[in-house]
Amino acid sequence: MRHRLIAPTVLALTLACTAAPAHADATKTDDRVGLSVRGHGLSVQRAAGWMDGHGTGVRARLYTVYQGDRTDLTRWKDATPRTVGIQRFSAVDWNLNGRRFRHGTWLCIQFNQADGTPCAQIHR
Repeated sequence: MRHRLIAPTVLALTLACTAAPAHADATKTDDRVGLSVRGHGLSVQRAAGWMDGHGTGVRARLYTVYQGDRTDLTRWKDATPRTVGIQRFSAVDWNLNGRRFRHGTWLCIQFNQADGTPCAQIHR
């Protein structure tokens, strides 16, 4: 049941171009890569990412950028291949448990097999 709910959600996020960030909620895409951030205010509950296409060894990690300084937030995590209809993508998600960030921090995702690195700004 969980996979039935995740796949359509990720597909809907894939088809969305970009959404303006509203506090800690945002969906951004860059080339073949997408990032979805959910939270309230400066707290982030969940972050998820996807990359178009399947592949072996696809991994992703989250990092932050604040005033020009980059900090790795998570370690590399294996992405799960998903197929919805003819759409094929690799998805990964993190539960950040309401982690708080400074106003103006950029939360970004990086995949090891794609060039795009979308970022969402966390702001009040």
